[in-house]
Amino acid sequence: MGLFKTLGIESGIQIQEHESSGRFVPISVVRVEDELDRAIKNIVPMLHLSGYPEQAKTLMYIIYEIARNVIEHAESKYGGVICAQYYPDKNKIRVGIADYGLGIRTTIKRSHHAETHLEAIGLALRPGITGTTNKPTGTAQNAGAGLFFTKSIARINEDYFWIYSGDTAYKLLPKQKERMTIPADPFIDRHSVSTGLPYWKGTAVGIDITLDQTVQFQLLLDYLGKILDEAVRERKRERKLPFKEPRFI
Repeated sequence: MGLFKTLGIESGIQIQEHESSGRFVPISVVRVEDELDRAIKNIVPMLHLSGYPEQAKTLMYIIYEIARNVIEHAESKYGGVICAQYYPDKNKIRVGIADYGLGIRTTIKRSHHAETHLEAIGLALRPGITGTTNKPTGTAQNAGAGLFFTKSIARINEDYFWIYSGDTAYKLLPKQKERMTIPADPFIDRHSVSTGLPYWKGTAVGIDITLDQTVQFQLLLDYLGKILDEAVRERKRERKLPFKEPRFI
């Protein structure tokens, strides 16, 4: 994956590099939109997705939405890193994205109340929540739905989703009771939480995508759009704040 090369340090271990050959994508550094676009273009064609156009769209959306958080929120001078690997025996893709920026709690607290890292992660996974504003719809540029959509895609596909920031990690578990029902509250999902972990200043996200289980992407987006709209309406009623309804095309 090129970890030590990316970090610019000597491992002290003799490592034999393997040709990726469509099996994996080495760690790519992302600091600006152009680098993000290049990373996506490099990842998708190399992961045997030519026969899976819907899965290709899903993967592109997941990578773009999560990595965009690095650019928009992390405020890290190092940017973020992306890597991915394909497992042919399971027909599964695993994607990892991490940064050493401000972390979720710091950015969320700019607009919302979060005493703990777990509370901040919970807010970040809800639709319509973003650290850039306390408006229930987020902003036109950032509707606060990227992580919610990503987790929801994993839920529909019965895959794992994992997010780690501060001293806390949240993991979505497979075998949900109602697979096609997507709650706005991430703690309603079947999940596990780990606290008191070694402190990570930024944010790390991992997701599995099982190619033969992914639903058609456009139908999923339509469904998630309805869920987001309902969740925003509910928050608007609770907080009695004026808002403009989001549109999903």
